[in-house]
Amino acid sequence: MNKLPQITVSFWIMKICATTLGETAGDLLSMTLNVGYAISSMILIGVFLVTLMSQLYSKKYNPLLYWIVILSTSTAGTTMSDFMDRTLGLGYAKGSIILITILMVTLVSWRFSENSLSVENIKTFKGELFYWIAILFSNTLGTALGDFLADDSGLGFAGGAVLIGGLLGLVVLGKYYTNMSTVFLFWIAFVLTRPFGATLGDFLTKANEKGGLDFGTIGSSLILASMLGLLIIFTALNKKRMVTQTSG
Repeated sequence: MNKLPQITVSFWIMKICATTLGETAGDLLSMTLNVGYAISSMILIGVFLVTLMSQLYSKKYNPLLYWIVILSTSTAGTTMSDFMDRTLGLGYAKGSIILITILMVTLVSWRFSENSLSVENIKTFKGELFYWIAILFSNTLGTALGDFLADDSGLGFAGGAVLIGGLLGLVVLGKYYTNMSTVFLFWIAFVLTRPFGATLGDFLTKANEKGGLDFGTIGSSLILASMLGLLIIFTALNKKRMVTQTSG
């Protein structure tokens, strides 16, 4: 039943592309198109639920479907976070604390229910459901953390991305030079890549005077969607080639 990808370097590159695209696409819908955070959240949560059901009831790993669900959690997470932090007035710091609590409760519940937090050997429907709930809230948390670093911490868009990038570097060192749990390091990295994507998305879209590259939400979304699409095709073809070699 395991329908999840192997955790490789290409996985993390695609994760960063997908979460950054989620940031820019979420902003495109809520701000550029002026739909608003509340309505955008309802639309994108609906898209997430449809894609999630397709993933949960599929019989095998489908790279395109998997990354569409990742992208939908990222876009929904962006507007959910913005709705909490801005529309409800909770602010980035308080919103982040609430989301950290929800994510920890999800992971603890998953651990006690399935006796594992493994992301490469999920065999049950319930385990996969916990997996996607954790991903949704980690992406929502990442948006709040990324906005906090970019707007409230004084680091700016580039500074926030550099800080998160440094923390991700420490996770890599932890994987190869310590005996720390690979599952623990995975979830740390998964959470951190979302604020990295959030700050990178802001860096791509915001105006030059605000420290960004001024590509706008439309231009940035097109660039990131193209990159993610090419990477999905590459990994799918590579997997097919490896299967052919193995069977041969």
